[in-house]
Amino acid sequence: MSTQSLKPGWKMVKFGDVAQNVAVRVDPADAKTDVYVGLEHLDPSTIHLRQWGHPTDVTGQKLAFKKGDVIFGRRRAYQRKLAVAEFDGICSAHAMVVRAKPKMILPKFLPFFLQSDMFMERAIEISVGSLSPTINWKTLKVQEFPLPPIDEQKRIAEILWAADEAFNQHQQSNDNLMSVKRTLLNRLTVRGIGQQATQHTRLGEIPVHWRLATVEDVTSICQYGLSIPLNESGQYPILRMMNYDDGRIIANDLKYVDLDDSDFNSFKVHKGDILFNRTNSADLVGKVGIFDLEGDYVFASYLVRLRADEDQILPDFLNYYLNSGLGQRRLLAYATPGVSQTNISAGNLKKVLVPLPPMEEQKQIVEVLNNLELRKHLQRNHVAEAQKCLAALINNLVGATIAEEVSHV
Repeated sequence: MSTQSLKPGWKMVKFGDVAQNVAVRVDPADAKTDVYVGLEHLDPSTIHLRQWGHPTDVTGQKLAFKKGDVIFGRRRAYQRKLAVAEFDGICSAHAMVVRAKPKMILPKFLPFFLQSDMFMERAIEISVGSLSPTINWKTLKVQEFPLPPIDEQKRIAEILWAADEAFNQHQQSNDNLMSVKRTLLNRLTVRGIGQQATQHTRLGEIPVHWRLATVEDVTSICQYGLSIPLNESGQYPILRMMNYDDGRIIANDLKYVDLDDSDFNSFKVHKGDILFNRTNSADLVGKVGIFDLEGDYVFASYLVRLRADEDQILPDFLNYYLNSGLGQRRLLAYATPGVSQTNISAGNLKKVLVPLPPMEEQKQIVEVLNNLELRKHLQRNHVAEAQKCLAALINNLVGATIAEEVSHV
């Protein structure tokens, strides 16, 4: 018959015996700190706190945390959000401030313990509520988990912090590339390569040999998408407002539609087409992405398809410009707020000013930015692999603690 046994030296412990829930409530107006951490500031890919707000941003009682505490998102635990505090502050009451009991669990070991599938799967399982499932401390504290002895915790923590550092280095390289891309995108699509004499225009300073055009001048198609019911399966995948990623169209979270040949041919997206997100929340409206996927796709009504007139402008150059800081500002100048959504009409989109270099110069600019895009893609793959290795190590060293054995009676 099958039995389960712990690794040598390991023991089963109740979570409340190794960690405490620090529930010190603070009014933001009285908080002696400049740091507020909401669930939106917690990144599921890391245990490091990379962003935060200010207490003046929020009202209502919050939780105080100290340096070394773990801020754990107890609401919607399936998002796997947690971070180690590197300073004192206050956080959302939808989080839980978890502090290690050092005689039982090392503070350096605790965050990886919480990140493990073993802990996260149990946390999700005990969450209550349908719309915003939430963990109650009363339930969590009695849950039992396998725990290694202190000396083994120390060895495991050293390995995992080293792996975490490697992942962070890859992430930092990725962030640096993104910063370089934004800088070059803003510089090259408006000023070109090298030092050039400039002229003053309605867009500001552009090279003297460039000209100004509008989106309407440089496109052959400006078309709204399909407004029909969407299905979980069907003939053709349909692209929507969530299919954007840093200036590219991606095939995630797809819905499907069935179309006759006439409608399919009218709404089929071709390589080089640019899709513009005309309706969304104020912070997401105006997203632009170029389509270069394999296969047959159509596009939904909240998007507008632009097709570049390639005798005047390269699709990539138009897409890069519309994703630049200046391009986005020009687009958003036409945004009109609605009840819950902000809109930019196709008519106003056509009016957006575009700087137009000679074709050879466009090719040079696009080549530089495409090479940077390729480097960014490769670096993203490195980040994903490093993250996968870290997660595997955590689950191997922290979570995979119970071994199955077979005994014969």
